[in-house]
Amino acid sequence: MAEQYIISIDQSTQGTKALLFDSVGKVLRREDISQRQIISEDGWVSHDAEEIYQNTVAVVRRLVQNAGIDAGNVCGVGISNQRETCLAWDKKSGRPVADAIVWQCSRAKEICARLEKRGENVGGEIFRRTGLKLSPYFPASKLAWILENVDGARDKMRAGELCMGTIDTWLLYCLTKGAAYKTDYSNASRTQLFQIHTLEWDEEICRLFGVDASCLAEVCDSDACFGESDFEGGFPHPIPIHGMLGDSHAALFAQGCVRPGMVKATYGTGSSIMMNTGARAIESTHGVVTSLAWKLGGEVNYVLEGNINYTGAVVSWLKDEVKLISSAGETAELCENALQDDELYLVPAFSGLGAPYWNSQAKGILSGITRTTGRNEIVRAAVESIAYQIADVVEAMAQDAGLEAASQDARMEVTAQDAGLEMASQDAEVIRQDIGFDARELRVDGGPTRNAYLMQFQSDILETDVAVSKAEEMSAIGAAYAAGIALGLYDEDILQKMERTWYRPQMKAEPREKKKDGWKAAVGRCVYEPPCSLR
Repeated sequence: MAEQYIISIDQSTQGTKALLFDSVGKVLRREDISQRQIISEDGWVSHDAEEIYQNTVAVVRRLVQNAGIDAGNVCGVGISNQRETCLAWDKKSGRPVADAIVWQCSRAKEICARLEKRGENVGGEIFRRTGLKLSPYFPASKLAWILENVDGARDKMRAGELCMGTIDTWLLYCLTKGAAYKTDYSNASRTQLFQIHTLEWDEEICRLFGVDASCLAEVCDSDACFGESDFEGGFPHPIPIHGMLGDSHAALFAQGCVRPGMVKATYGTGSSIMMNTGARAIESTHGVVTSLAWKLGGEVNYVLEGNINYTGAVVSWLKDEVKLISSAGETAELCENALQDDELYLVPAFSGLGAPYWNSQAKGILSGITRTTGRNEIVRAAVESIAYQIADVVEAMAQDAGLEAASQDARMEVTAQDAGLEMASQDAEVIRQDIGFDARELRVDGGPTRNAYLMQFQSDILETDVAVSKAEEMSAIGAAYAAGIALGLYDEDILQKMERTWYRPQMKAEPREKKKDGWKAAVGRCVYEPPCSLR
């Protein structure tokens, strides 16, 4: 039997990747094409959506050609995409009405402020229904901005002639020549227009943002067959697109975090930390948000998620702005050579603080400078700030999930007492383990995970095993595996076969708690206003 292949498309902020996987899930080849970052004088960030589509077709065709395979043996395609980037396009012509608005862009902040001023606890109601804090980060306000500022956009919507969606929906629409107008549950849950409890577009929330819910895409299972494409003649027959996931969700899947309580952290320019909470949507009271992980095999999984603005970017700051290093590879040795018992902390609130603090007014600080503070110590403080920020989010998730477990314990106890029974203590422990709030393992990926000092420090501060994936491109792997499993090419146990490097906690309790207390105090010094309420 001829070898069969899966192609995974990872459409990210910087460009589009295409990866070729064989019948056992091994990556055979990768091709990349970068895209323009369109920055206005106002700092607005945009992408040319038509360029993204053209690059997607080109990179897939280049992959097949350079791999030297028979294109007819490609049996499926998976897609992962940059989340929150969105656009609107004309249903008849298929042309965007404006450039796509990138997730980083905050041009819609005035729309969010306007909604907050309405009172009636608008922000709290949006959070309760969508799991997301009212913010220009999410597509809802971005689409509202397009409708308010692009000539003719609102009229097209009212006439039923406007499509609106995230990059996955745009690519699918173009690849299928308009035959498929769909998205998946993971991407829908990040729009701030989707009711994560009833699993449908929320018409009331849509109206708040001026969006007609009937103009939004059909929401499908993440491993559905979304449509077929020959990639503009690149294949001898149409290939099924059998999986779509937002990039962070795809990485969670690739990491094998498919059971409640499993946690992954992706270290990049910023970081995304996710905890799978299974079939339960836990409403956070500790500064993280709730989304859908996916809907696979007909079953929904939820996540708690926290996003951090500056993690790997802190190392770039050391190199590009303050010139303390010439490459990221230097940092591990410098950290090892630094004084380890000082109280130096760097809080990289360069553009405010994200999860779990949500304070846009915070300013970065270097706290605890002494006469012995030098280059090594500053580099060490910068690197350690990455681990502290990750730990803050993981601990916030643990608190949220722990409170949920505690409330369930109470409900079980009341029910048992009503029935004249005594609830066994292990029943409560089963619930706690099912929620997974006491995570014993953090699965990680991304460039900064190559820094052994950082990974050991992360393990020490969290008092948790840290498992570093040896594979790269986790988003692309997750999309490929979702498609391959759906097509019957891969077994589900492929998710647990990834090679990892393990770091175990070595730091004693007293110095660990002292360091954590010092970090919390440093964060407190840079926060000028109380953190925003999520309610």
